[in-house]
Amino acid sequence: MSKDIDNEKEKSRDTLFEAPPIAEQERMVEAILFASAEPVTVQELNGRMPYGSDAAEALVHLRKRYEGRGVQVVKVGDAWAIRTAPDLGFLMQKETVETRKLSRAAIETLAIIAYHQPVTRAEIEEIRGVSVSRGTVDQLLEMEWIRFGRRKMTPGRPVTFVVTQGFLDHFGLESARDLPGLKDLRAAGLLESRPPPGLMPLTGEGEEEDEASEGQSELFED
Repeated sequence: MSKDIDNEKEKSRDTLFEAPPIAEQERMVEAILFASAEPVTVQELNGRMPYGSDAAEALVHLRKRYEGRGVQVVKVGDAWAIRTAPDLGFLMQKETVETRKLSRAAIETLAIIAYHQPVTRAEIEEIRGVSVSRGTVDQLLEMEWIRFGRRKMTPGRPVTFVVTQGFLDHFGLESARDLPGLKDLRAAGLLESRPPPGLMPLTGEGEEEDEASEGQSELFED
């Protein structure tokens, strides 16, 4: 009799910690991603789901189920989100779009960080050929398109800058490796065909004259 009771208790414990069926795990992941304003990592998904769940496997099934649909399950950096299918973006054009002006200096600084990260302020200035004002960096930090990276193991331990997950999400990139080539950037008007920094005349005005150049500012949609 006691053995039967022990067996029943053992079965009860096994059932209590048994992971839900994978189909149910898919539904859980779908619900979390749908309700989350920001992309969610696999670790965060596992932390919200029942014991024994495998969010990574559930994401594989969920991503396949959304193929060809109006929304897709996409990877953003090391996290996941539900986003509108790229080819249906035109349907959103009636929404109000806030445009935020970025100076040429800010665009160039952002591009250098994206393509050379992690990069220090001194390295940015060396590539651009002019100094980088604090206002330019602060603007990109406030927009949450860049963040501080690890300090470099060089004299002075200068801080580095890297692009954020928000930057990748805004431009629909899975990682910085998906950034367009320089030709694509120039075709889109985001880079100018200028001579290398070493061949540029020195104005003596640094960043302020660079930012004040007429007709040099661009628009980014946010």
